[in-house]
Amino acid sequence: MAAVTGTTLTYGVGSAGGNREDLADTIYDLFPDDTHFLSNLQKTKASSTLHEWLGDTIVAPGTNINREGNEGEFASIVSPIRYANYTQIFKKEFVVSDTQEKVAKAGRRTEGARQTTKQMREIKNDVEWAMVRNQLASAGGATTGRSLGSMENWIGAGRTASAAAATSHVLATAGTGATTAAIAAKVPGAVTDASAGSGGAITSAALEFALEASWAQGGDTDLIGVAASTKAVINTFSGVAQRNVEIGKTQQAVITGAADVYVSSFGVHRILLHRHIRANVALCLDSSLWAVSSLRDFFMERLAKTGDGHKYAIRYEGTLECRNFLGNSKVSSIG
Repeated sequence: MAAVTGTTLTYGVGSAGGNREDLADTIYDLFPDDTHFLSNLQKTKASSTLHEWLGDTIVAPGTNINREGNEGEFASIVSPIRYANYTQIFKKEFVVSDTQEKVAKAGRRTEGARQTTKQMREIKNDVEWAMVRNQLASAGGATTGRSLGSMENWIGAGRTASAAAATSHVLATAGTGATTAAIAAKVPGAVTDASAGSGGAITSAALEFALEASWAQGGDTDLIGVAASTKAVINTFSGVAQRNVEIGKTQQAVITGAADVYVSSFGVHRILLHRHIRANVALCLDSSLWAVSSLRDFFMERLAKTGDGHKYAIRYEGTLECRNFLGNSKVSSIG
């Protein structure tokens, strides 16, 4: 039945006018941030823009038979290797007008407070992205900023297994990615995926080779970091149900659709789904061999007021510390 002629409606020519908007007093955020390593790796303190540390290893075992009463034969002591990484400056800056802070707002009391929280999440996301990618370390200069060397660069080509690795494949015991002649052979060089060989999907054989390489050098791989597409491939590995186990009190369920815990011949490894790791790459990491070193921890400051608004800056300066790259490895199908 039609409305009576002249009825005041909520719309159209005969609308009442002045009806208040119905706007929920909540902002539903959807933030694709992922800061596992920034949040969970050990924290250290840097005191210079070039942060340095020492790494060492032992010689391979061999026959050690000696005659009774023999004079000693003294070998030269091998010094620890000196590694370094540059600190990188991260920043987020924004300005909020004084008028915007005075008007009535939905979902927040002040725009400055909301943006501070939001921008803090964004800058942490940027730090995480820099750590897990293939970013090259750089000292910077008058026109460029310093950049930290990322995980992929520390692991390097010599520690990377090809997705199509043959059964005879053996990773190098020394990686070219951990040193470069650029600055006294201290910082990681450019990552070279082409040396890993083929394209195509990552294989279980290649993953086993990478895990073996880390184990052989004394590493204890506890995390295998992958993007969503790579995890989907790992989920299809034969026997994946048997590779999901209950560990201690965590009560990890045995499942067949996805691999959350991978059990290899070289230990138990958590499959870490990560938003920022490159597709077709699997980072096989010993978490104890990595740290985040901060020169200036996260902080927010208000900048000088020059207009009809307030300026804010969030900053962080720090780097990634790879204590000994030999205990880590990588699988790559990027060729």
